[in-house]
Amino acid sequence: MRKDLHADIIVIGASAGGVEALELMVSGLQPDIPAALFVTLHLPAGSTSYLPNILSRKGPLPAIHPRDGDPIKRGSIYVAPPDQHLLVHHDRIHLSSGPKENRARPAINTLFRSAAVTYGPRVVGVVLTGALDDGSAGLWEIKQQGGTAIVQDPADAQFPDMPRNAMGIAPVDYVVPLQDVAPLLNTLVGRPVVWHDHEEGTPMKTVRRTELTCPDCRGPISESRQGSMVEYACLIGHRYSPMTFLAAHAETRERALWGAVVALEEGATIARQVAQHSTWEAQQLLEQEASYNANAARKIRELLYSLIQENAGQVRDEI
Repeated sequence: MRKDLHADIIVIGASAGGVEALELMVSGLQPDIPAALFVTLHLPAGSTSYLPNILSRKGPLPAIHPRDGDPIKRGSIYVAPPDQHLLVHHDRIHLSSGPKENRARPAINTLFRSAAVTYGPRVVGVVLTGALDDGSAGLWEIKQQGGTAIVQDPADAQFPDMPRNAMGIAPVDYVVPLQDVAPLLNTLVGRPVVWHDHEEGTPMKTVRRTELTCPDCRGPISESRQGSMVEYACLIGHRYSPMTFLAAHAETRERALWGAVVALEEGATIARQVAQHSTWEAQQLLEQEASYNANAARKIRELLYSLIQENAGQVRDEI
């Protein structure tokens, strides 16, 4: 047990709708807040991020894209650069180009997990608006290490999936509207915390191989369970929370079906072209082949449109 510690590490994750949410949140922070803040927002790999400039203008704290190895300073906001995981370890910042997690780099879980393992009860984790469930496993780890978990009220979030799924996995301490996140952080930061040995209270972790494959690299997938937390990982290191894993496989299924449509339609076209230069008997067989391929392609197209419309309807119902 270690005493004389204070909550001074704030990790924040957001995805869809996150820029607007982060703008409002940082505007309410105290200029002398005795903590370092770390932000991961899902960004496309080839994009240019202006988020540090935006957050610096909107709030009292300077925000930057850190460099690998930079020391951590209180009163600063560190934003994950595009296509790099943001991690913290031994009072320094580390950037990684390692495998994607939840199909994202930077990933929220990666930041949360590194902070939880390094700083334990000193960490305050915040999950804001976003789709699917990145951040859930990381917030669970923060709680396992004695930290504090805050979730934006899903009813208040532009995209409620991330906060809602985090609430289903982690024992969240606070569920608040976005406008109340900064005032809550101002009160939590600097409070004394105690470092406990959590080994005895940590749920046992079980890992089993599955017959599933990784949506990113097609390698074999293992399922790990620890308490309420479930994750899927391949040998390369791609990791998925359950909802993201399901969504990734839905995308794989759609790509495969569209590939079948292309192959069948090309087969029909080739059969018709070859038939033009064939004997009458061969033309009949080739026309049958072309008709079979065209009809099969049409049926798969109809199936795809039905699946896409069904998924869109489910999303509208959730919103």
